[in-house]
Amino acid sequence: MAKPLLTEDLWQRIEPLIPKHKPSREGGRPRIPDRAALTGILFVLRTGMQWEYLPQEMGCGCGMTCWRRLRDWHAAGVWQRIWQMLLNELGEADEIEWRRAIVDSSSVRAVFGGIPPAPTLRIGRKTAASATC
Repeated sequence: MAKPLLTEDLWQRIEPLIPKHKPSREGGRPRIPDRAALTGILFVLRTGMQWEYLPQEMGCGCGMTCWRRLRDWHAAGVWQRIWQMLLNELGEADEIEWRRAIVDSSSVRAVFGGIPPAPTLRIGRKTAASATC
């Protein structure tokens, strides 16, 4: 049997972070359970396959259903809360390898554009940081 994408333990920790769905008064098809949709999302993200090719045998609904749930949960901040919860658990268990952490200046936002560069003066082919007379 294949290793499950979403273990019972992990689901028990994630489930409270997912917003509850209010049933529609208009009826329609039964809603795919959140756990099944999350399994479909994890499968597509892990394999890199296209949403439309999500195997129906998995019982996760169609790929579009999983994609919509991914979109809605993103808008509701679910992924941020899951990430924060798992990061906190790793921190409390002292399982974060800080020697592998890196801060890249290209990923750190300069709120007001950063410090303006010093004025330059072109002199022929050379550039001087400041002009002196």
